[in-house]
Amino acid sequence: MKKTTITIQQMDCPSEEQMIRMKLDGFENIASLAFDIPNRKLDVYHTDDYAPIFAEVDSLQLDASVVESSETDGISPTSQHENERKLLWQVLGINFFFFGLEILMGFLANSMGLVADSLDMLADSIVYGLALFAIGGTVAMKKNVAKASGYFQLVLAIFGITEVIRRFLGFGEVPTFQLMIGISFLALIGNALSLYLLQKSKSEEAHMQASMIFTSNDVIVNIGVILAGVLVFMTNSKLPDLVVGSIVFVIVARGAWRILGIAK
Repeated sequence: MKKTTITIQQMDCPSEEQMIRMKLDGFENIASLAFDIPNRKLDVYHTDDYAPIFAEVDSLQLDASVVESSETDGISPTSQHENERKLLWQVLGINFFFFGLEILMGFLANSMGLVADSLDMLADSIVYGLALFAIGGTVAMKKNVAKASGYFQLVLAIFGITEVIRRFLGFGEVPTFQLMIGISFLALIGNALSLYLLQKSKSEEAHMQASMIFTSNDVIVNIGVILAGVLVFMTNSKLPDLVVGSIVFVIVARGAWRILGIAK
């Protein structure tokens, strides 16, 4: 593994970073990109010669120059990858546990909000599993993982909206608000913990950014289901649960589009 440091004098904001990432997308020998925008610096961890990589960066005409290129002496992304792997296993476990709990309680409580949230948790679990395969891989692989997770979440959103429409047409009973509120509160704690762990990593890799978007959405969803439970109690109607279920799947779809944007 080699580390090449490139200064890029006109790299002033994330838009230039995205341009560079797109330029380097096809390089299978790139293991990791570490951007330092304030200092206008890019560290590239790679194998083989750095010249083709630098040529692509230089073609953007951002006043780039190579500072140094050398073998890494233990200062490599390896430890970062191990930390990411440990973190993703933790949040995968949290999300898969709450998927099982919410899907079971969702059907027992007849709550579309809980079922929607459980499917979102399942999507997150799959995303974290895919992200585990991407750790230490090439930039192209990480973007492909983010893209796959985005498409999967989009499919779940379409499925959920279809089920909500079916229930709006008269199928299903008034949900049990106690279970809605209690289980969603527990899930909120789990998602808040997952988001805290992910943000601690401070990773800007596409697969990790996708994971943070999913978890941020989940926190919003949990709060929505809790509010829906309160409204079900106050109105004795299934309508609040279905409205929140609809909103959940719109949020799921919106998150999918954001992830697909990252993966470009």
